[in-house]
Amino acid sequence: MFTIDAHLDLSMNAMEWNRNLRSPIAEINRREAGKTDLPGRGNASVCFEELRRGNIGLVVATQLARYVAPDNPLSGWHSPEQAWAHTQGQLAWYRAMEEAGELTQITDLPSLEAHLTYWNDPLIAQAEKPIGYILSLEGADSLVTPDYVERAYAYGLRAIGPGHYGPGRYANGTNATGKMGHLGLDLLKKMAEFNLILDATHLCDDAFWQAIEKYDGPIWASHNNCRALADHNRQFSDEMLRELLSRGAVIGAVMDAWMIINGWEKGKSTPENMGLKLERVADHIDHICQLAGNAEHVGIGSDLDGGFGREQCPYDIETIADLQKFTGILERRGYSQADVANFMHGNWLRFLRRAWA
Repeated sequence: MFTIDAHLDLSMNAMEWNRNLRSPIAEINRREAGKTDLPGRGNASVCFEELRRGNIGLVVATQLARYVAPDNPLSGWHSPEQAWAHTQGQLAWYRAMEEAGELTQITDLPSLEAHLTYWNDPLIAQAEKPIGYILSLEGADSLVTPDYVERAYAYGLRAIGPGHYGPGRYANGTNATGKMGHLGLDLLKKMAEFNLILDATHLCDDAFWQAIEKYDGPIWASHNNCRALADHNRQFSDEMLRELLSRGAVIGAVMDAWMIINGWEKGKSTPENMGLKLERVADHIDHICQLAGNAEHVGIGSDLDGGFGREQCPYDIETIADLQKFTGILERRGYSQADVANFMHGNWLRFLRRAWA
């Protein structure tokens, strides 16, 4: 089934992990054998070949560069200008992949519809089709000022998540607290000018409720699970989920182990000894559907290349192509074919068509 994945850190993997996504997955992992500089080395599951094999024809792909103040222990850049420059390097990689025929940028309704027609043409070989990508900024720290939104929009940025991990220049994220200050509120105003999608993912609770109140534009949560099933502030509470549902949001199911189940210990737990299968992700999907009373607000936001690999995702995923297994899982749970199609692609498409109309 045609599939949309609403969160992949493609450029981060290419530029920071030095992965050639044009190579087969076995070659990527072979070149990383024995490396221990980053978690997930040798356990990659994402490359262009596997995206095509899984009929994942449209993705939301990120730019990502964190600014860290002198007292911030997280990794990141020491000035917003450095962070901005890093995102421009990531943009250069996306452009290079466009020239190589691997990717094509989607920025509006005409380009979306044209890409869907092209991708679903059975007369064109799958290997020849460029994968559509919508550009999103994960964490807004790299925008030197809110006015940078205009130049980012000009090169195709269509969604922004104001926060990421820890304290941020515009919004506090996972494991932090506190509302947005004037800079964050100015960012929301500038985003509204260009009808950018607000990605609520990673916003701390204080910033989440503030952003929901202040932002009138389209809102989604590209990669988020349920706090009721994985008790951590990275996930959304039922109250937060209900608010997103009332705003017409779609929430993307994420595949990172500690966001799926309780009790995961990084570096110690394994998917096998924790019994972590895609069925456990389906529990989160079903939880949101029960809150909504329908299956119109769920999708995939796998994050399968987001700083982890097969060592920290459901053990029935070998590569990203295995996201197709969700069709059978959901059908066995009683979801109709229409519901499954909505999950695999339809809900994201309906959201985009409404946002970009």
